[in-house]
Amino acid sequence: MKLVLGLGNLGAEYKETRHNCGFQVVELCAAFFHVKMKKRCFRLYQAAKIEQDDETYTLIKPLTYMNNSGNILKYFSSVKTKDIIVICDQMDLPLSHIRIKKGGGTAGHNGLRSIVSNLNGEKDFIRIYVGIGRPKENQSVVEHVLGVEENTKLFKEGVEKANLALIDLINGQSIEKVMQTYNKKIKL
Repeated sequence: MKLVLGLGNLGAEYKETRHNCGFQVVELCAAFFHVKMKKRCFRLYQAAKIEQDDETYTLIKPLTYMNNSGNILKYFSSVKTKDIIVICDQMDLPLSHIRIKKGGGTAGHNGLRSIVSNLNGEKDFIRIYVGIGRPKENQSVVEHVLGVEENTKLFKEGVEKANLALIDLINGQSIEKVMQTYNKKIKL
């Protein structure tokens, strides 16, 4: 089994925020494969299963706040770290850009920090980062990530690209091929 974690914060006030792009990608992917996200009793997540080429992918939306995203991993202790894909926001990428990476640090992202902590420090999982850009002058990081993007077209472009990359991975493309396709050089 492979686990796909879309990170975000629960609650209507966070639904369209930059920080919830992971939730948005997982929801798009579920719609593409015609599966429904469902919550099981007493579980801290919503899930949907996709059966593809003799492999099961479980899409997950943790129903914790971002800083506790990794807490749901206790329900999936049999899943190897290398079989986990995490989708989250990334301030160091401009809007509409995504970056796929295997392994690495947390880049100060509290959701990733929680996941690594709950994996006993293991970091060898795939990340799909959705670019949300840097905060404006006089805007805090918290205000930025929990804000709604004014340029919804570019924000949604990034979410759509991340969804396409995830679909390619689920359809059996190698991580190397997906990285080659989506990790474009960024001209700043």
